[in-house]
Parts: sequence; structure tokens; C-alpha cells
Amino acid sequence: MTVEKPADYFLDITALVCPMTFVRTKLAVEKLTDGQMLEVRLNAGEPLRNVPRTLAEHGHAVLSLEPEDAENPSGIHRLRVMKR
Repeated sequence: MTVEKPADYFLDITALVCPMTFVRTKLAVEKLTDGQMLEVRLNAGEPLRNVPRTLAEHGHAVLSLEPEDAENPSGIHRLRVMKR
């Protein structure tokens, strides 16, 4: 059994729209120190396509990206990212 390390910080951007989804996530990551982890709760669609990709382009490690409900992959997702 694998126990997942809890994230250092949590951010819910499900009420936001582009470009604020990435702006809020970027500001949260900037508050972290290298090696700390942020968990982001985000909607499918634009945030799901753009937030993980842009974080990776900025050099951060996308650790996981999974739907909250495996039966509803077009719903809300959880993204875990480590600051680098």
C-alpha cells in the first residue's frame, strides 16, 4: 500500500475562468519553496488543458492529474505539482 504525501498547500480554482485560473495557480506556486507541493482543484476544459501544461513549461514538476470522480472524467480534477 502506497501512502501519498499530503500537499503543503491547497488551492481551489473551480470558481475561476481563464486567465485567472493560471494567474492564481502561479501566485500560489511562487509562495512555495523548491520541493514543496501544491494541490490544485480545477475544472475540466480550459483549466485542465492549460494549467498543468503551463506549470510544466515554467519548469515545475506535474506529479499527478486525476479526476475526483473516476466515473466523471469531464468534471473536477486534482492536480499535484512540485515547485522546482
